[in-house]
Amino acid sequence: DLSTVFKADLFKSALKTVDVTFQNLDSSEISITDVSHYYDSDPTKVVQGLRDDKKKPMSLMADTTTANAQVRSLSETVRLDARTKLLNPKFYEGMLSTGYEGVREIQKRLRNTMGWSATAGEVDNFVFEDANSVFIDDAEMQQRLLDTNPNAFRDMVTTFLEANGRGYWDTSEENIERLQELYAEVEDRIEGV
Repeated sequence: DLSTVFKADLFKSALKTVDVTFQNLDSSEISITDVSHYYDSDPTKVVQGLRDDKKKPMSLMADTTTANAQVRSLSETVRLDARTKLLNPKFYEGMLSTGYEGVREIQKRLRNTMGWSATAGEVDNFVFEDANSVFIDDAEMQQRLLDTNPNAFRDMVTTFLEANGRGYWDTSEENIERLQELYAEVEDRIEGV
């Protein structure tokens, strides 16, 4: 249908002029890394790809979960979310206390954080480095995760490797080699080798 093609071209033409993207965080129950729909619908990299100058638009997020609504940059919002959830000992220890499902929740949050790297490029390297320190470098934590939910732990290791492979996380070669070895060990354990 020619009308549909024209409308799509018109929409893309309008997106080429966008300087700012905006999302509204309207629930205190669901944060930006709890579910994928926040980053799934983020247009930052789409707009950047359509712009003639390939300039990334400014990405803003409004937190309207309280009477004192605040507008923050997307990168600031991702940092805040990472510090209050993924990297917060009260959060991850609380998740671990629930057992199998808690480890899956931690892994899901790490995966969704990587989603922000994919759609907006707004995750600071330290988020992955600190998460790696908390969940991988600490041998005791690593064992707790593995013993509680080996499948989610394998997915966590995979997420770190993927984040590095896609260029979202810059870390040492030694760390990547250790993650690859850990992946093989976890895979063998799951497969009963």
